[in-house]
Parts: sequence; C-alpha cells; structure tokens
Amino acid sequence: MAKTIVGLFDSFDEAQRATQDLIDSGFSRDTISLVANDVRGEYGKSYSVGDSKAGTGAGAGALTGAVGGGVLGLLVGIGALAIPGIGPVLAAGPLVSALGAAGAATVTGAGIGAVAGGLVGALVGSGVPEEHANYYAEGVRRGGTLVTVNAPDDQADQAYAILQRHAAVDINERGTQWKSSGWNRFDPNANPYSAEEIDRFRQPQGRGTTRSY
Repeated sequence: MAKTIVGLFDSFDEAQRATQDLIDSGFSRDTISLVANDVRGEYGKSYSVGDSKAGTGAGAGALTGAVGGGVLGLLVGIGALAIPGIGPVLAAGPLVSALGAAGAATVTGAGIGAVAGGLVGALVGSGVPEEHANYYAEGVRRGGTLVTVNAPDDQADQAYAILQRHAAVDINERGTQWKSSGWNRFDPNANPYSAEEIDRFRQPQGRGTTRSY
C-alpha cells in the first residue's frame, strides 16, 4: 500500500526546497509531483516545447529544458498546462499524467496543453478527499504551489515530516478563511485570477499542516 502526502505552499521557492529534500532523502522522482501557478510565465520561461516522459494526454504541453538548474529539471513529465479555473501552471510528476487523463489535452497557440479536466479530479483520483481537493485546487488558483508524493506506508511519516518542515499551509485553516469570505468550493468555470489579484491573496509564510491520504 501507499499513501499520498500533500503539501500546499504559498512560496514556490519553499515548494522547490521541499521537493529537493524529498529527492535527497531517497524518494523516487517518479513519485513526486509539483503544480505551480504560473500566471506570470516566470517558471516555465526557460523551457521549450518538445518531448518528455509525460503520460498519455499530457504530452501536448510537454516541455524540455531546466529552470535555472532548479529542482523541476529533476522531475519527470514536466508540462505547461492551462487548467480550467486556474489558468497557466507548470506541472511535473505523476499528476501531469492524471491531469491529462482527466480530460484530453490540446495545444494552444502558446504551446500550452489546455486540460479539459481539472486538478480536483486528479487529486481525488490520487486518494485525496474531495473537500481537501477543492481546497488545494483553490490554493493553486490563488498563486500557490502544490507538492505531492506517493509514499509507501513505511515511508509516509518521513515524507510527511519533510513537507511539514518546509512551511506547508494548514489547509483546513486556509479553507475556513476562504469560506468566511463567502467562498464555497473551487469553481473550474471561474475566470483565473490575474497576477495583481494573486498578489492581494499573498499571506505571511508560516508553519502549517501537511496531509496524508
């Protein structure tokens, strides 16, 4: 058996450090996924459209290259995707294939794979409860970066601890904050937020709670 360990990060840099920590600790890069809101196009700008190890349906937005030698270059199946309700993201790992499976990917004029499905479905398919999947998708919509790792039972606690020490968001607390402002659930039909709107959502980084499913 295996568990899906999930952490949402307000900081892309912290998400990268958490991912590097997982790799350094012996977790296979084939089991780690990262999905980052890329409304500014800053994370994927060093990539070019080409072949990758992305799964069926995700290859339309597959990319090659490396972001400044960063950790994304160590993961498999890197893709630039447009997710309904979120907009452009840079994604890597098994979730790229899951996103492709959630709906056929097509190429936009910018070479970005437009996924007809969504992040909620991909997360639920990985074992994440629907309520939390909605929270995580909304977190990415608001500028966050999601890191998941599919860990064997005997390594789940280690993966949990690694993501925890890199300041993952307390997803229940964040969801409660959003609901107090009238938010109900992630809406894939909503317009993606602009960079300016996302800046208004930024919150001071603090210790949160990683989740295991």
